[in-house]
Amino acid sequence: MKIAIIAHLKYAIGQPFAGGLEMHTHMLARSLRGRGHEVTLFASTHSDPALGVEAICDETSLLETGVAEAGDVAFFREHHAYLRLMTDLRSRSFDVIHNNSLHYLPVCMSDTVPAPMVTTLHTPPFCWLESGIRLGRGNMRYVAVSQATADMWRHVATARHVIPNGIDLRQFPGRARPDDDPYLVWYGRIVPEKGLDHAIDAARMAGMALRIAGPISDERYYRDVIMPRLGLDAVHVGHLAHGDLARLVAGARAALCTPRWEEPYGLVVAEALACGTPVAAYRRGGVPGLLHAGCGVLAEPDDIASLAEAAKAAMRLDRAACRVHAEQHCDAEHMVDRYEALYTEMVGTAAIMPFGTSASMPVVAHVA
Repeated sequence: MKIAIIAHLKYAIGQPFAGGLEMHTHMLARSLRGRGHEVTLFASTHSDPALGVEAICDETSLLETGVAEAGDVAFFREHHAYLRLMTDLRSRSFDVIHNNSLHYLPVCMSDTVPAPMVTTLHTPPFCWLESGIRLGRGNMRYVAVSQATADMWRHVATARHVIPNGIDLRQFPGRARPDDDPYLVWYGRIVPEKGLDHAIDAARMAGMALRIAGPISDERYYRDVIMPRLGLDAVHVGHLAHGDLARLVAGARAALCTPRWEEPYGLVVAEALACGTPVAAYRRGGVPGLLHAGCGVLAEPDDIASLAEAAKAAMRLDRAACRVHAEQHCDAEHMVDRYEALYTEMVGTAAIMPFGTSASMPVVAHVA
């Protein structure tokens, strides 16, 4: 099949990954190309060229710091990039278009392109994407990354397909034993909604050192909230390359996951389990669906004392059971199988329906 994948434009789709969405998009494009499909990834300028990238915009995250007007510049740059792309796709020949952008234009302009489209919902609802979905009437399917995410979007559109994100298990090898020097690990984008400050406080309450990895995506939060908490027992080791990150996670006694929002999936949970590292996490969003009592311990949301107790309990769990759970439930190959089957079904449906006939999932009308 000829498959177009539309990425978001804030960060490059390449290593070191800014977050889970970048890794997911990279892995999906790479896996589909490995299966013999002709994949074109529409992404930002510095994305991995091995993915068949057509660059449509510079990374807009580079514009979002500094002057107050930078956010407006980024907004309009993304708007024009996606507008040009969707206009161009009217005359391009693709069997299916997979929208991973989280932007309103690909969904609201889906009726202008001849190829069937699928949009993966990677986040809780937010105003711009909600508006685009309500306006879109093209041949569109919606996929949610967890049942929790599908439930969150139900007032806007029906995501009849739930396809959990997967990880490349080969890049997160399991370890039977952690490092001799005991520590907990937290990693991800350093932003308020990820709750790193809670992880630092909970690790100290549990009497454990904490190692932190990830990009500083909110400078003010890092400066005002995180830096005063750092010390010999709480060290930010930086934004690590993939191999270094996997070794750090595999060496930990447990991983902390502290979402302060309704986390749609919880990719860091899947990665930690693949390494054999048990997880202590807030009971929020899609995270509970990734864990069972043999591989993780759930804490009450925003309760640091509960998280500290969960961390102490998680360290006693069996590492082999964590790896087995990841193999059974988090393997990227299963994810790609399901997307491939969905694409095939959509292409077959499109072949018997004239362009302009909507085969989209039901969209729920807004009720004031």
